Amino acid sequence: MAVSGRKISDFHGSISRGSAEDFDQCCEPCLALGQHKEAHGLCVECQEYFCKNCYIYHQQIKATKHHQLLDKENMENNSVDLAVCTEEYHIHKNEIVKFFCTNHEALGCTDCITLNHRVCKIDYIPDKCAGIGDRDEYKETLRELDQKLNDIDAVIKKATLQDKEIDSSYDHVVTEIVKFRKEINDRLDQLQMKIQTDADKKMLNDKQTVKNVLDTCTAVSSDIKKFKSSLQDSKTSQQNGQLYIMIKQAKNKIKLDKLKTAQESLDQTSIKYTFQRNKELENLTKQDIFGNLNLPTTKVSLETKKEFDTLTHSGDINVRTNSDVTECSITGCAVLSNNKLVLVDKNNKKLKVLDMSSKAVTKEKTLDSVPWGIATVPPDHIAATIPKKKEIWLMETRKLKIICRIPVKGKCKESCRAEAKA
Repeated sequence: MAVSGRKISDFHGSISRGSAEDFDQCCEPCLALGQHKEAHGLCVECQEYFCKNCYIYHQQIKATKHHQLLDKENMENNSVDLAVCTEEYHIHKNEIVKFFCTNHEALGCTDCITLNHRVCKIDYIPDKCAGIGDRDEYKETLRELDQKLNDIDAVIKKATLQDKEIDSSYDHVVTEIVKFRKEINDRLDQLQMKIQTDADKKMLNDKQTVKNVLDTCTAVSSDIKKFKSSLQDSKTSQQNGQLYIMIKQAKNKIKLDKLKTAQESLDQTSIKYTFQRNKELENLTKQDIFGNLNLPTTKVSLETKKEFDTLTHSGDINVRTNSDVTECSITGCAVLSNNKLVLVDKNNKKLKVLDMSSKAVTKEKTLDSVPWGIATVPPDHIAATIPKKKEIWLMETRKLKIICRIPVKGKCKESCRAEAKA
């Protein structure tokens, strides 16, 4: 515990007891209990006056037995030494921190220095601490602490923002999951309705075929029964001429053989049909996962962005190359690394890689259409907008090789920005 600088003289005459006795100093623990006793000592660490009994007690209890105490004589003749070290060392109990090892930048007590720092350069704190509050080290420490607080605030703000983004991402993911499930359900409903409609048509057609066969059989049976009855009646009445005619008519009726046609129609009707499952959809029921969570491949940085008030012109860089056919026109720029940029030269239909260290173009790629915007796609790709083709070209940064061309709707002129996806 650092001593605040309170002097004994500050207490003289400061207390008037309002009782039969007035003391220059009064025992503060006793005063708190309403008892007025003259002080016979002072604890430097606690900055409290004690009577004889409290003074002795303070020396005996474990928590305060190592405190620096001044008796009445020293209390009246001396002020508290501001250079006295009172901080107890956390490793060696009951030892006071008095030294600083400059080799290891570590505080220590006598035991520490003896055991671990014999050959090190050691500062004795009471000799080095005079005027420490006016030194640059003190001011720099305060500035560093303020900066650390600012860094903490920045991390807190970032963590708070990410906490909100976590909720937003979760809500979006759940929405997409439910949407995907609904799309699957809707599509399955459509497919189910289609196959059920086909089954309904098949059933109605087969039912109609069977009904037609039954109707035909009923009609033919009725005709045959009528001819048979008429034949029998003509024979009974011995109307041989009419019997002859009816026999011929009956044979013609038999030759028509509507029953055979009905039988063939019935045979051609497939009544035992089954449902065959779609194998791909059947495999869906065997899947172990509904989908995947795409996680970014780049780690979230906790570094705070440096703020600035003004931009200062530091110089010009000539990015024209020998193969350029016209004046350069830079319409886009993106950072590849700490010392490299990729530039879009619209007039020359080129992408150029600029080395900031050498301030020279180290690589270029001529395109078959005019580029305009540019953005990096971590970890090692870039995306360039090609307005006339209405496309975004994804390219790898090492050789500026085109990986794929992505068609877009509408205008594609402004510079694009891409986020990494797993």
